Amino acid sequence: MTAVADLMDYAEVVESYDPVLGLEVHVELNTKTKMFCGCPNLFGGEPNTHVCPTCLGMPGALPVVNGKAVESAIRIGLALNCDIADWCRFARKNYFYPDMPKNFQTSQYDEPIAFDGYLDVVLDDGEVVRVDIERAHMEEDTGKSLHVGGATGRIHGAEHSLLDYNRAGVPLIEIVTKPIVGMGERAPEVARAYVTALRDLLRAMDVSDVRMDQGSLRCDANVSLMPKGATEFGTRTETKNVNSLRSVERAVRYEMTRQAAVLASGGSVLQETRHFQEADGTTASGRVKETAEDYRYFPEPDLVPIAPSREWVEELRTTLPELPWERRKRIQEEWNLTDEELRDLINTGAADLVAATVEAGAKPNEARSWWVQYLTQQANLREVELADLPITPKQVARVIELVNSGELTNKLAREVVQGVLSGEGEPDDVVEKRGLKVVSDDSALITAVDEALAAQPDVAEKIRGGKVQAAGAIVGAVMKATKGQADAKRVRELVLERVGA
Repeated sequence: MTAVADLMDYAEVVESYDPVLGLEVHVELNTKTKMFCGCPNLFGGEPNTHVCPTCLGMPGALPVVNGKAVESAIRIGLALNCDIADWCRFARKNYFYPDMPKNFQTSQYDEPIAFDGYLDVVLDDGEVVRVDIERAHMEEDTGKSLHVGGATGRIHGAEHSLLDYNRAGVPLIEIVTKPIVGMGERAPEVARAYVTALRDLLRAMDVSDVRMDQGSLRCDANVSLMPKGATEFGTRTETKNVNSLRSVERAVRYEMTRQAAVLASGGSVLQETRHFQEADGTTASGRVKETAEDYRYFPEPDLVPIAPSREWVEELRTTLPELPWERRKRIQEEWNLTDEELRDLINTGAADLVAATVEAGAKPNEARSWWVQYLTQQANLREVELADLPITPKQVARVIELVNSGELTNKLAREVVQGVLSGEGEPDDVVEKRGLKVVSDDSALITAVDEALAAQPDVAEKIRGGKVQAAGAIVGAVMKATKGQADAKRVRELVLERVGA
């Protein structure tokens, strides 16, 4: 039976139980076409416009493997320290769901292309944890269901459902960890750190845009609990498609407290899929979880096996970029950062963004200031990860360049960044559209200064009398009149000149 119980206090959970995690991360590859057909691999678009007989599962349509996707799969496996199979093949994973047009998913089952790897991840305090990788295999994505009506957007309570098959057949790599044990109270943090490290790695490799908000990186979090001293794993639940780093941590923590309460009250945890609720950080029951036998896997008869040569695999190994953690070690030495300063960069998700901004021409201290302060604030306001802000390191470097050239003040620069974040184009486009360039024409500034002095004659007298600090009031008035587009330093100089101080 399954008992209904309140949540258990987290401290009590880790005192009584050992959590066991298993993380399955699905990565949409950024190939130009889908996994088994020539349809464009593009996010969005009008529903059912990026489709063909093959990805719609029409009778007689035959698949052909995307060679670039196989190449990306091998490179990902190498970056995760995996063995690469000499020979592997696809299988059919059979199940019925409306967003699966063929009624089966072309995937890999017992013969993945990459297996037995690991990824070292750094926790917030600098501790390194090795997460073992079971496998990384190739498959195709499903379509999307839109449930219309009802309060939750899910099928329960909906009036009807619509189907968009644009995503059906998009190339996926599924990366599956081995059981993660012994993490205790840090299990949720380890889950977040692992997905963060994986996302950074995949972005550096340029195999995916890893946009969790768009679903190109999705995490399924498996959680179970063992009473202290037990040797057998408990019954697990799988929280599906968690779509932010923060939510991965919250989902794991919530499931630990929920399952502990069920077990402590004498109930049994049901093996099922669950859905994470962003609004309140809870999980809700989905459906009973199938086993491998339920999927009736069998080899895909329409696709030949994949047999990468050792020479090709080693050639692909040479294409791996500087890995994120190696890059961070290098920039720490080059920028003379302390361990604490580097850790702050990593914890805010800014390390690689700052490095890329420096590579685009900015100075390290200027790049750090923008990403760690202003842009981190913007990410928090929007409740997204820093890397998911719609602004690139190259664009930030251009804003810094405009400030250094005197074309923008810091205040105007922030307006430009806001314009970029709002989708108004490149920094120069925003400057042009909003008319944000600094007023550097002395004649225009002199006119504004004279008007401000005439409006505040008492302040002008104070300045003439030696109270130079009173010039700030006139400078403020000019800045207001020019909408912040004047060079404050030059305005101050002109104020003092005009009053003869």
